[in-house]
Amino acid sequence: MSVAFVFPGQGSQAVGMLSSLTGRPEVDDLVRRADAALGEPALSKVIAESPAEELALTTWTQPAMLLAGMACLAAWRAEGGPEPAFVAGHSLGEYTALVAAGSLDIDTAIRLVRLRAQAMQEAVPVGTGGMAAILGLSDADVQAACDEARPVPDTDRLEEVAAVNFNAPGQVVIAGHAGAVERACAAAQARGARRAKPLPVSAPFHSVLLRPAGDVLQRALADVDLKAPSIPLINNVDVAIETDPARIRDALVRQAWHPVRWVELIQKLADQGVDHFVEFGPGKVLTGLIKRIAPQAQLDNVFDAASLQSTLAKFS
Repeated sequence: MSVAFVFPGQGSQAVGMLSSLTGRPEVDDLVRRADAALGEPALSKVIAESPAEELALTTWTQPAMLLAGMACLAAWRAEGGPEPAFVAGHSLGEYTALVAAGSLDIDTAIRLVRLRAQAMQEAVPVGTGGMAAILGLSDADVQAACDEARPVPDTDRLEEVAAVNFNAPGQVVIAGHAGAVERACAAAQARGARRAKPLPVSAPFHSVLLRPAGDVLQRALADVDLKAPSIPLINNVDVAIETDPARIRDALVRQAWHPVRWVELIQKLADQGVDHFVEFGPGKVLTGLIKRIAPQAQLDNVFDAASLQSTLAKFS
């Protein structure tokens, strides 16, 4: 058995998602460090008590998801769970994977993803951009729909829209200017898409419109102590295993405004012999995607105390 640990991005968060793990020394230590890294109001209080709408704000969601993923992993390690052959994360989850692999410390990572969230939100005025999930269409047809949608009707202008998340076969997310996204949805449906669903997001994540956020990250990462991962990590933007901190920094910068190549990433892990994936953090979004990409793989989740024990039992 060859195992990979994977970490989700934003969208899986839930109020109270750490409740069954708090009280464990290793988890409480992470929570204290995360709270200290961000200051007031406490991140842990937002996770535990805030309305779902507040936790869903990008500037809270990104550090909250990183903390949740690492809390689950810390509990796993404290129970003697084995280490993986590889780690990876979807979008924001790549930062969690870097912490898991010892490349970033939790304090730095929490501050970094808060900055990332702010930079992404500020890169494009609210309402200017959009995202949509296109279901039941090939990657090529999604790209063709985006190409068709870029010209603004009755003008000589072009707007940006492109495929930005290749999540699973027949499940691609597009992002760009709001009008272009709307036109691309119509073009995708005309090509036979089963569904073209606008997503309730505040920015066109991973589109070229987010390049200013990449510039902010580039400046921030220049001062970050980033080590070579102790566990091989396959990144989103190049589907590559990097050990040179400079190349890891560059990949993180480009990740902000380039597509997440999740299908290729999982296929590469399968080609490396991985036949068991464990998702750490709330929800089962990645598990559902991986089931479609690598249907023969064994899949597990660690998201609370009960799932921790049931998954550990499979490794005993």
